Amino acid sequence: MTALNVLGTPLLPCSYDPLTGFYRDGCCHTDVQDHGTHVVCARVTQAFLDYSLAQGNDLITPRPESRFAGLKPGDRWCLCALRWREALQAGVAPPVVLAATHSKALEVITLAQLQAHAG
Repeated sequence: MTALNVLGTPLLPCSYDPLTGFYRDGCCHTDVQDHGTHVVCARVTQAFLDYSLAQGNDLITPRPESRFAGLKPGDRWCLCALRWREALQAGVAPPVVLAATHSKALEVITLAQLQAHAG
């Protein structure tokens, strides 16, 4: 079955460089093994990266053992839906790529919120 994005169309890739996704397949695919629900394709900003670091999730430091090169502003990355929502409430939500954001994000974020941050 084809995964759908928040617009109701087939899910598009988020990023191959850096390689993102819970399954590191470039897409924000999810299933029951993805306890963090990494479904929001975002274009990260420095403000978001700093916020995430302050929350205990360092997305900046490279971790080669996990095939993670570290993120820099402008990189596209599949974020946890709850973390994106927290960032929204903190005023630092990064822009979202709607066509690459999995429909499961709509369980915790409204389409209007995502559309307001599309970019």
